[in-house]
Amino acid sequence: MSVFTSAPLERTPVTGTAGGSKGNNLVSQTRTAPRTVGDFMSELQATRDAQWPPEQLRAHAERRHLLVTQADPARFVAVGDVVAPFALPTAGGGTTRLADLLTRGPAVLLFFRFESCPACNTALRAYQATLAPALRKLGATLAAISPQVSTLLSRVQERHGLDFVVASDPGHALIDRFGIGFAPTPTEREASRQQGIDLGEILGTGEWVLPYPTAVVIDQNRTVRFADVQPNWMVRAESADILAAVRGLRAEGPSITTPRTTPLADQASAATEGR
Repeated sequence: MSVFTSAPLERTPVTGTAGGSKGNNLVSQTRTAPRTVGDFMSELQATRDAQWPPEQLRAHAERRHLLVTQADPARFVAVGDVVAPFALPTAGGGTTRLADLLTRGPAVLLFFRFESCPACNTALRAYQATLAPALRKLGATLAAISPQVSTLLSRVQERHGLDFVVASDPGHALIDRFGIGFAPTPTEREASRQQGIDLGEILGTGEWVLPYPTAVVIDQNRTVRFADVQPNWMVRAESADILAAVRGLRAEGPSITTPRTTPLADQASAATEGR
């Protein structure tokens, strides 16, 4: 079974702001405001459970399970990796560099799929509410990164009023270095196109590589101090865990972590900035 053909690739046009609009299956309105990222994701799943037919729910669950079973955790970015400098175009124009993100303190990177992905919209709203304000107080900088072109990513930043960096990794160089990308085979691509889905067009790059949802905390020595990679796109790193990692850095002072020997520190790419 293919993760791209067992069920249609989910892509929902989104309108409105953080609360969503009537009939929008990105999020349902509840009486109790979500307090964790898991709460936000559970709210989205509850809406689907109520609205989707059983066969669609089953296919969706099978796709997520297959991604988990096919993933190779040995490839994933890990604590102790050293991250080579990089530069990425940002939504709305401009460029962000790793050095820029580390100016005030640690950098927190969140990898997501694309701007019309419902689960990604839900997760970004969650991080805006439960993570971004606390990180600012701690002197850390947050950036959300997608392989989609930056001109399209501006939509999600505007949609939810995201006040953190939203950047593009259009050649998926950083995604590849972190070992968090996956893509279909040529046969699977053709089957997806037969269903009317062209991921290359959705991303605006002609590429079909997507990242697993990932959260990475990088200290000012460019060393990874926290990494959470979730092949199941309905599971996201919790803000509390990310904040605990950042607070731990503040408590210990300057980083004394011994860098792990890794290609992350050695690879160069077109997206890499000069030292």
